[in-house]
Amino acid sequence: MAATTKSAQAAPAPTQEADPGASTRERILEIALELFTERGYDKTSIRDIAERLGTTKAALYYHFKSKGDILLELHLRLHAMGERLLDELESLPDGAARAKAWPRLLDEFITAADANRDLIQLHQRNQSAMEELHDSERHRAANDDIEQQIRRLLASSDIPAAVRVRMACSVGAVMAGLLSEGLVDDVPHEQRIELVRETVADMFATPERSRARTRTSAAR
Repeated sequence: MAATTKSAQAAPAPTQEADPGASTRERILEIALELFTERGYDKTSIRDIAERLGTTKAALYYHFKSKGDILLELHLRLHAMGERLLDELESLPDGAARAKAWPRLLDEFITAADANRDLIQLHQRNQSAMEELHDSERHRAANDDIEQQIRRLLASSDIPAAVRVRMACSVGAVMAGLLSEGLVDDVPHEQRIELVRETVADMFATPERSRARTRTSAAR
């Protein structure tokens, strides 16, 4: 019996083999992100992606049905960033706790967007292609899920109306500041991130703190 135990202990733990299909799929997305950002979605073909990957169009179609599916998969990465924060909010005990956590979590979203600036550039440079994604069933489902989460949050009767409106406005401020094309394109990315962060912070700051921040920004 002791020998059996020793043998069991000596047996190596099973190792999980890497999925080559998963790594190929990820590489396709990385290359597509580069090309869609460099050349634009409309000027990039499936053949272009396949050639840079060093494979064939048929191999790409094994992983994605179309170029639009590749773009959608990249777009949904931003959705996933927002969903993680909304899930954390919904796990909090009540509306007051969610309202208190909102500025911090929105700031974390801005930080995540900064760390994924290639996705931001993809959206900014391919607005028309992004709009075409809205009719896709998968996009509608993902978008509806996020909208429902936000609606539930902003419908909380234990959050004062003024705070709920401020929360709603802060979402628009982040989306417009980070994703809109042609509005403040002359502002470098790093500066834009910090200004969006300051704008959101001002929305939830006390009047005294907000005035102090305004004086500091004006003095720059």
